[in-house]
Amino acid sequence: MRAYKHFVVYLIGVHLIFAVTIAALLWDQRLWLPVVELCSVFSLLIALRIVRRVSEPSRLIESGVELIRGGDFTTRFEPQGKPGLDDLIGVYNQMVNTLHEERVRNEEQDSFLRRIMGVSPQGIITLDFDGRVTEINPSAETLLGVPASEVRGRQLSDLDNVLALELAELGPEETSVLNWKSGRMYRCQKGSFFDSGFPRAFYQVQELTEELRRSEKSAYDKLIRMMAHEVNNTTGSVNSLLRSCLNYRRQIADTERDDFVQALEVAIRRSENMNRFMKRFADVVRIPAPTRQSTDMGVLIESILQLVKAEADRRNIAIRSEIYVGDPMLDLDPVLLEQALVNIVRNALEAVEQDGSVTVRFRRSGKDLILEVIDTGTGLTPETRARLFTPFFTTKRDGQGIGLTMVREILENHGYSYELDGPLGGPTCFTIFFDAH
Repeated sequence: MRAYKHFVVYLIGVHLIFAVTIAALLWDQRLWLPVVELCSVFSLLIALRIVRRVSEPSRLIESGVELIRGGDFTTRFEPQGKPGLDDLIGVYNQMVNTLHEERVRNEEQDSFLRRIMGVSPQGIITLDFDGRVTEINPSAETLLGVPASEVRGRQLSDLDNVLALELAELGPEETSVLNWKSGRMYRCQKGSFFDSGFPRAFYQVQELTEELRRSEKSAYDKLIRMMAHEVNNTTGSVNSLLRSCLNYRRQIADTERDDFVQALEVAIRRSENMNRFMKRFADVVRIPAPTRQSTDMGVLIESILQLVKAEADRRNIAIRSEIYVGDPMLDLDPVLLEQALVNIVRNALEAVEQDGSVTVRFRRSGKDLILEVIDTGTGLTPETRARLFTPFFTTKRDGQGIGLTMVREILENHGYSYELDGPLGGPTCFTIFFDAH
């Protein structure tokens, strides 16, 4: 447009100079002067018309550029009945139609993806080119336990959050499974996508806890029931035969009778031990639903500590209770919770070396009621932490790996959340979070 104006000014200037020069030369020939001046004006008009027609494509392109720069993909140019110009208008209109369709498609896809992110049970986090969080869906907010407003614009490695730090450590296209201190498990995956020709990273976080527990429980339920059935049937028949054999002890020579009786009694005792061994496994799959009643937690804690006091004294382990709640009454199943707490306290005792200590603390934190079992043991190794609450996993030489599984079932049937954590070197703390009414 600027070049068009400059050329128009140039043409007018040239014709003015031409008109003044002709007027000076023909001033004495008044008859020719008007004719020449009229021709000069006519020449100027023709030149302006030609320039206007020649500049129409440029002006059209400039107008189109302004519309595109302003994001207007809805305006179209009408054909002018001029072959060259109409071809240009047709190309422009087609280009704008394509851009408009692409914008609509991108907006629809963006809206669709946002809706999917909003309802997806998987946590999804996207990063910008500098590794800062741009989007985080509600599921990821819940899993991280951090509001989106505190995450956007920050790098995951800057957050004081274990799950966020675990994600930040992932390499490109890497997947890992995180076992949380509360026994919850998460599958974390890092992927990438291209935006404007450059790669951007995103994360997917999926909680596997319930899915894995249902699968585990179904598997060990079937296994334990089958094993218990076979062992009970076998040991029952064997014990019956062994006791029948004891009736023949008087027919054995005096010199061999004691050995005979002792061998049979050892066999019977081992068979009964096998029954008890299997019963402990079977008890895990037969945990009943809680029968709640008002329970004094102070009395319950003291009875448990009294139960394990002899073992603690024998190993010179200090064991104490600290109750910082004025009204320690809770609505729970005292029999089941006692079973869970006995397992927790005994695990704590077994983790403590000679002359250590175990503390059972019941306190209030804000509106929450919290029970903590703290031991001065050696803490949890990374390998142990990764397999906490896994059925049949144990670090004890003679352990069965079902204690924490039973504890988990009892606490979750009550609806209580819990954590087991402790740095390598100790102390280790098992925390139960009770509903406060």
